[in-house]
Amino acid sequence: MANAKILAEKEQIVSDLSEKLRASSCTIVTDYRGLNVAQVTELRKQLREAGVEFQVLKNSMVRRATANAELTELDAHLTGPTAIAFSKDDVVAAAKILNNFAKKNESLSIKAGVVEGKVVDVTQIKALADLPSREGLLSMLLSVLQAPVRNFALAVKAVAEKQESGAEA
Repeated sequence: MANAKILAEKEQIVSDLSEKLRASSCTIVTDYRGLNVAQVTELRKQLREAGVEFQVLKNSMVRRATANAELTELDAHLTGPTAIAFSKDDVVAAAKILNNFAKKNESLSIKAGVVEGKVVDVTQIKALADLPSREGLLSMLLSVLQAPVRNFALAVKAVAEKQESGAEA
């Protein structure tokens, strides 16, 4: 029979993992087999800078957590060495970093993910990675919102200049 203390620790890990799965706006499951320590360290650094948590986890623990979080569709992708990236705020950041890293390092492969509570496959994660970052989207929105004001200001300036040139003549 397993030690009660060990069982309690494992239950806590599963509970914490279930909460992370529910709280994350984007969760990406990867296979990191073949990456060396320096590559994993570099990947973790890039993800940490973007506010993304990256953990190597036992598949059995993740399966229990997905059952608690009602994301059992993810279980089919939990084979072999598994590392999971959890992003709470930015949906695109984790996908973009992992996709770019996988292009440079063939040893890293993206298996599947969860975006806003819905299980998605590799193609959807790669499509998500191709989107501009949050800052890029905000700057696009800002320029769209500024355009009418800018055009109005230019029109007012042109009318004022025309009236000044008419008054001078």
